Amino acid sequence: MTPVQRQVAAVLAAAAAVAMECVNIWVTAQLPQPSYTPLPFAPEDVAGTAFPVLGALLVFQRPRLVIGWLLCLGGLCSALNSLTANLALLGAERGWTVAPEAIRAVAGVSWKLTVLLLVVLLPLLYPDGRLPSPRWRALVRASVAVLAADALVMDVMPLLVGQRHVDPSSHPLRFSLDMLTNAMMILAFASLAARFRRAGHEERGQIVWTLAAIATVIVPWVIGNPVWWLASFTIPLVPLAITFSVLRHRLYGIDTLVTRTLVGAGLVGVIGGVYVAVGAASSLFLSDVDRIGGLVAALCAGAFFHPMRRVLQRGADRLLYGGRGDPVALAAELGRRLQRTDPAGGLAAALEVLRDGLAVTGTGVRFPDGRPEGTTAGTLEEVARDIRLVWHGEPVGRLLIGPPGVRRLPAAHNERVITALTPYVADAAHAVRLVGALRRSRERIVTTREEERRRLRRDLHDGLGQSLSGMAMSINAARLSLRVSPETAERMLGELRSGMDSVTSDIRHLVYGLRPPALDDLGLAGAVAEMAGPGVHVEVVGELPGLPAATEVAAYRIVQEALTNARRHAGAATVRVSLERGEHGLRVRVRDDGSGVPPGRRSGVGLASMRERAAELGGTCVITTPPGGGTVVEAILPVNLNVEI
Repeated sequence: MTPVQRQVAAVLAAAAAVAMECVNIWVTAQLPQPSYTPLPFAPEDVAGTAFPVLGALLVFQRPRLVIGWLLCLGGLCSALNSLTANLALLGAERGWTVAPEAIRAVAGVSWKLTVLLLVVLLPLLYPDGRLPSPRWRALVRASVAVLAADALVMDVMPLLVGQRHVDPSSHPLRFSLDMLTNAMMILAFASLAARFRRAGHEERGQIVWTLAAIATVIVPWVIGNPVWWLASFTIPLVPLAITFSVLRHRLYGIDTLVTRTLVGAGLVGVIGGVYVAVGAASSLFLSDVDRIGGLVAALCAGAFFHPMRRVLQRGADRLLYGGRGDPVALAAELGRRLQRTDPAGGLAAALEVLRDGLAVTGTGVRFPDGRPEGTTAGTLEEVARDIRLVWHGEPVGRLLIGPPGVRRLPAAHNERVITALTPYVADAAHAVRLVGALRRSRERIVTTREEERRRLRRDLHDGLGQSLSGMAMSINAARLSLRVSPETAERMLGELRSGMDSVTSDIRHLVYGLRPPALDDLGLAGAVAEMAGPGVHVEVVGELPGLPAATEVAAYRIVQEALTNARRHAGAATVRVSLERGEHGLRVRVRDDGSGVPPGRRSGVGLASMRERAAELGGTCVITTPPGGGTVVEAILPVNLNVEI
């Protein structure tokens, strides 16, 4: 059949079912009002209308999906069953002879078909039209065989041999067939549980929506006749949930409905039970003061409200998401993991627990400066959510959360889990940043120390060492020439005296490389003014004495490098230097009116050295070109250091 033919057939089936229900309304009006319902129709009549109409809609949208056909044909059989059952009752009341038995047989067969289509095949094939696994084919065959035998033995054969309709309670074979049919129905609904365990989050949502709708029908049925007629209003919810679930896959939020329903029902049951128990106890022991007993019962029920709500909420979370979905349990597990791991392992553990709790494909943390490298748990090919991590007001990175995994529902409790675990992730991320900063600082210190040792070795070996060796040779030569040629010895001693001045200059140069002597003689402000010369304006704000030695050396070297760049490369005519000590540290600012830093130019050794000197102390150094031209070098250096260079 073509899709159009399927659609036309479904519409005709739905129209036939509606027509039969219309006739059934007239037939029902001819019969006495049933005792189990105050309505002019029964729940079966509603099923005979709602199922085929919504099934036809589903077939119209998805002609190749068997679920729509099951709804449509099952509803048609239900309508036929309602009509023929009422016709049989009408015929028996008015004294029909042959027709009531034939109509009753049609009613029995149509009911068997309704059970097969809606109660056995529909749960087995829902929601994708395929069985959960090939092993369920045996259940389909057994159900068809049992229902066919039931229809043949109890409906068709009595009609053919002219027997009256068999009473189910008096026929052992009928009783056995009913028990087998009930077992088949239970197994069919059990297939939904098996499918639920292996389903993805979208398919799980479809199953939960339908089960929630079925529960609204089962509850009145379990209670019995006093409220069974209420199912007339809830039966349409089942085909409506099926149709909506199939046509709209992304059913986010159903688990919120389920958990709130479970929590609400549990609270009503527990609080009601406590109230009744306390009320009963008070009636026995406080019969003379019944008002006090009622007050005590109400207070006890209220005292149980909040503790029971927390317990039921955790129980609902465990029911839907397992033990891994309980925010309290996740936080406790994460706390235990953090106690057993180092900071780097702590962040990985926090991300792993968060990934399990949210049931997503992966989680990760990215740091703003790219150092240290980001940490990821699971697979994070796609980012579904990006959350800012803040530690005591300080941004420490971004928390990246992947899409939901294939084995979980799209958890509506995500916000509770994220709220509970994000502070742990932020603490772990901050610890990782601190460890990374400490490691890089140690690496810089070791590198700087080794470079300084290498420079000293080179200067001592190539400069001072060679000069001292030459002086020793000159002293030996002068000593040998002293008796033979005093004039030569005198000349050599004079040259040796000049060499000693050169060695003294080399030693001063080495000492100056370690720490400029002007800082000890003149202080930072005086040393900068002496180095800058008369053409540079030096401005000092605040008290500079008492600065750490490392801060003084860094500020002096930054100003020295900035002045060198302004004079050699920028061609500046005016240079201004500002030294300002404030609450946040020592601000060093050097501004010139030169050519500025060309855009896109890579930083050279001098510019990089200024940034490194500031970073070694935990400060910053920014080099910019203002709109008016020139260059501005601005560094902020800490003034509270425990270690001096």
